[in-house]
Amino acid sequence: SPAPRVCVARSLVFGRQLDIHSGGADLAFPHHENEIAQCEAFHQCRQWGNYFLHSGHLHVKGKEEKMSKSLKNYITIKDFLKTSPPDVFRLFCMRSSYRSAIDYSDGTMLEAKQLLLAAAAFVEDARAYMKGQLVCGPIRDDVLWERLCHTKDAVKAALADDFDTPTAVDAVMDLVHHGNRQLKAHAKEPGGPRSPAVFGSIVSYIEQFFETVGISLADRQSVSGDSSQATLHSVVEELVRFRLQVRQFALATGAATREARRQQQLDRQPLLEACDALRRDLIAHGISIKDRSSTSTWELLDQRTGDQRPGS
Repeated sequence: SPAPRVCVARSLVFGRQLDIHSGGADLAFPHHENEIAQCEAFHQCRQWGNYFLHSGHLHVKGKEEKMSKSLKNYITIKDFLKTSPPDVFRLFCMRSSYRSAIDYSDGTMLEAKQLLLAAAAFVEDARAYMKGQLVCGPIRDDVLWERLCHTKDAVKAALADDFDTPTAVDAVMDLVHHGNRQLKAHAKEPGGPRSPAVFGSIVSYIEQFFETVGISLADRQSVSGDSSQATLHSVVEELVRFRLQVRQFALATGAATREARRQQQLDRQPLLEACDALRRDLIAHGISIKDRSSTSTWELLDQRTGDQRPGS
């Protein structure tokens, strides 16, 4: 049995006692029982490990077998990171209980990507609203404050219940859903007070939740170090600024009569179509442009998830 060798190696690194010992669900008995007996005998202690955490296996979708090197049905982390970033894999794991088996497939990975995109898009829109770049109808801030409080309680209860990460993630995404419902854009600036404070609190909580588990939703447009990347960043900034000027000129209606304004709109329609075409073309390169009430913003999509999403 390899248990004696494992016992010696762990003792050299961790000493005579462990707080948490992890392993697969199939190791609970007899492997870990044997390890406990040998280590407690060796260290002459009554409790060598305080907690044993047994996790479910990673399964190949559609097969009743775990992903295993011996079965040659596995994908390495190195190969996985060639197509998807680590944030997606972390969220993929969080969507299943650590005790349960989890199916690895293109579909389950895509679902994780889409959830990450949805959370990142909400954070971006909420920040635009707080800056006055996104025009919305009256915000029910009382509803949002209540949903934020409910989400905090739900997440805390889920994590306290045997580390129920799927329920915690669902609670956070439900908060995202309620926030998006309040961020419906309108053509004209509405009357009434704005409510940036509640969105600031929601964004702060959502980012803190994801950062706690190693997932960052922070703005990734800032570039440092690589001069070629910095140059590309500046080029995109200039391109978006130029497009905004063209679009504002095309939308301006300075003519005096209704017929003149109508003709002006017809003459400038090709400019608007060109602006829309540029936005669609840039999505293929992982750049999303969003037109706000009086300005335009942009973000890089591929750095977050390795995937693309439609522009607004």
